[in-house]
Amino acid sequence: MKIWEKGFSVNEKIEKFTVGRDRELDLYLAYYDVLASRAHADMLAVAGLITAAEQQQLAQGLDELKQQIEDGTFEIEAEFEDVHSKIESYLTEKFGDAGKKIHTARSRNDQVLTAIQLFIKDYTEQAATKLVALAEVLLQKAAVHRHDLLPGYTHFQAAMPSSFGLWFGAYAEHLLLDVALFEAAHTVADQNPLGSGAGFGSSFAISREQTTAALGFSSVAVSAVGAQMLRGKTERTVAFAIAGAAATLAKMAYDLVLYNGQDMGFVKLPKEFTTGSSIMPHKKNPDVFELVRAHANRLQALPTDLILATSNLPSGYHRDFQILKEILFGPLRQFLDLLDMLLFAVPEIQVVPGIIDQPKYDLIFSVENINQLIQSGVPFREAYRQVGQSVEDGSYRAHREFRTTHLGSVHNPGLVEIAAKIQQLKAHSRVLGRGPA
Repeated sequence: MKIWEKGFSVNEKIEKFTVGRDRELDLYLAYYDVLASRAHADMLAVAGLITAAEQQQLAQGLDELKQQIEDGTFEIEAEFEDVHSKIESYLTEKFGDAGKKIHTARSRNDQVLTAIQLFIKDYTEQAATKLVALAEVLLQKAAVHRHDLLPGYTHFQAAMPSSFGLWFGAYAEHLLLDVALFEAAHTVADQNPLGSGAGFGSSFAISREQTTAALGFSSVAVSAVGAQMLRGKTERTVAFAIAGAAATLAKMAYDLVLYNGQDMGFVKLPKEFTTGSSIMPHKKNPDVFELVRAHANRLQALPTDLILATSNLPSGYHRDFQILKEILFGPLRQFLDLLDMLLFAVPEIQVVPGIIDQPKYDLIFSVENINQLIQSGVPFREAYRQVGQSVEDGSYRAHREFRTTHLGSVHNPGLVEIAAKIQQLKAHSRVLGRGPA
């Protein structure tokens, strides 16, 4: 029997369409629905809406369900619409009236919304932690290879000298900016909607402050109408965070694909990390980074998909929100998988030494030739003209002896400063679970 059933049956074809993939996708939410139901039951007892004995029964049943979820034995069978009806049915079958009372003073609207808020809050912490771990790996590679120079490129042409210290450090620093996007998503998810009911509150004297504290939310989503408006907003916010970080990962993967090619030959992967060709026996392909690039590029479209599903909806609940789980949950898992793969592969990248010593890179020192003339008193525009002319007439000779000193340059990539940013983030970021409550 459905939790909303009123004595008539829904057409089988309509039911199949409206249930969609909820049974499958709600497994992502089951753990969080149990946590929220436990907090709700405890609050009902304090409000005098259930007895202490009923509270104990519900606590026992919800702990059993939590254990099933942790053991991987929890299922949402075909006779249930979703995780909510499965949990309520389990409690009712086991404890009778106590199970029937669990839904007092709440709606399926705030029930699922609370589970989603908890799920995405937890997800942002997982993603941000992995991003920081990847930043630390990149910074370690930067320290090891800070003196290994490579050509820097603009317009796909060798432009000026760069270094692997500068390159690895750049991506480490940008991943920290991506963590800031997850910080924003965490803030949106860290609002408690439980008690908002169907979007209009309840006439029972419930305590939303109690469930907020019990579930570890930082604040209450105060307005019952506004709480319901979190549905869609929270999903879009985390999607923007994923898209932003995915853009960084795609760019880094593209660099590595280029750098691994024979024409550049800046980096190598262990042969065990490459794939081969069915016809060309010499090939060792960097498929791992090509697939990271492709998946990360697709993830950048995630916000658009969510926006198209929700952009023209007024306030209040609409069944349109159901498909947000279908749009979002798979990509959430995929993004974590990409981070895991990069955490596995990036430490194995081998930098080829002496790249920049090749004569074909002589021209990237042209600016240093200009600087040498400037230091002897020649104005910049005249120095530029002289060096340009020497390149054209074949008299150019590269001035390879140079030294940068300012922060964030080839010989001073600022790795200590980037490491300090990581430590500051760890100390103060709420999304990493180490900051103030």
